[in-house]
Amino acid sequence: MDYAFHIYNKFAADGAAMAIDRLLKDDLSAKLSPRAFSQSTGAGMRSSAYFRKNFDGNFRKNPVVVCIGSDLAVGDSLGPLTGSMLRYKTQGLGVFVYGTLSAPVTAKEVKYLRAFLKETHPLDQVVAIDAAVGAEGDIGLLKLNAAPLYPGAGANKKLGAIGDVSVMGIVAEKSVANYGLLNTTRLNLVYTMAELVSDALAAVLWERNK
Repeated sequence: MDYAFHIYNKFAADGAAMAIDRLLKDDLSAKLSPRAFSQSTGAGMRSSAYFRKNFDGNFRKNPVVVCIGSDLAVGDSLGPLTGSMLRYKTQGLGVFVYGTLSAPVTAKEVKYLRAFLKETHPLDQVVAIDAAVGAEGDIGLLKLNAAPLYPGAGANKKLGAIGDVSVMGIVAEKSVANYGLLNTTRLNLVYTMAELVSDALAAVLWERNK
């Protein structure tokens, strides 16, 4: 199931928190279900078998959070802004957050990060966050999906997928060159979006660690 919330909806943060929690639980259930396992093939079957064999039974384990983007362009800074805010809001929880203003993870680095996550966090769920472009009427929407994120897709780049649950913030209208994403996006829009996403994730993580 997919969810969408506009950042100026006063219930957006609470709604996004509930949605993220639900998406994580559904993803875990799917990975553990015999039906999903029996329908997997090839690498997917090996991955499912490994997960099922090694899962420790902790349904409230913190996910790894990957925040993709660059601090060199306002329109692409949703990820690192969210990562920095989330690190501050989850101090003491031991949450792994990759991608901050001081150490951003750009779309072109996703393939290396994907290999790193497979080696370092083989059984952890991954929440991936990135800015995106869309229809003019969608600007300001947060879209939460039970599916991986495809960084660079808005710029027609094929960089592969990352994450089990994705959070995309629509920050600009899609155009041929996507200059709007880089040059005309308002910082207030991106900052407000990052606050909302970090608040939602922090709420989920603190609740899991009660």
